[in-house]
Amino acid sequence: MDTTTPLKLDLNDEMRCGDARMDHTHEEFVEIVNTLLAAPPERELAVFRALLDHTVEHFAQEERWMQATGFAAGNCHATQHTSILDTMREVLRRAEAGQTEFIQRMAEALVEWFPMHASSMDAGLALHLQSVGFDSQTETLADPAAVVAESLHGCGSTGCH
Repeated sequence: MDTTTPLKLDLNDEMRCGDARMDHTHEEFVEIVNTLLAAPPERELAVFRALLDHTVEHFAQEERWMQATGFAAGNCHATQHTSILDTMREVLRRAEAGQTEFIQRMAEALVEWFPMHASSMDAGLALHLQSVGFDSQTETLADPAAVVAESLHGCGSTGCH
C-alpha cells in the first residue's frame, strides 16, 4: 500500500510578492500545476497544454513589466523564463510523440523550481515595480522619468548580481 503524500505545490506567504496582479497570476499557475499533478493519465496532455499556455502569458506579462521599467533585455530573470519555456515546449513535443512520462516529471520540476523563483526573482521584481511607481494593473508608470532604459542587468532579486 502506498502511503506517500501526493506531491503538491503550496503557495505560501514567502511566495507572495505584494503585487496583487502578480500574486493572482501565481495563484493561477499553482492551481494548474496542482491540477496537472493530480490528473489521470488520459487528461495530462490537455492540462499540460493549458499550463504551457498560462506560463507563456505569465512570463510575457512579467517581461513586459521588466521592459517598461528599465531591465536590460538579457537579464537573468527573463533568461530563466526562456529556459523553463524551452523545456516545457520540449516536453510537449515529446508528449505529442507518445513520451508522456515527461509531463509528470516537468510538473515535479516546477514544484521544485517555482517557490525559489517567486520568493527571489519575482519578489525582487515586485519591489522594483513599486520603487519606480509602476502600476501592474494598468501597466503604466506614475513618472516615466523614474526609469533609466536598460539600467538593470540582474534578475531583480537581491541574490543576483
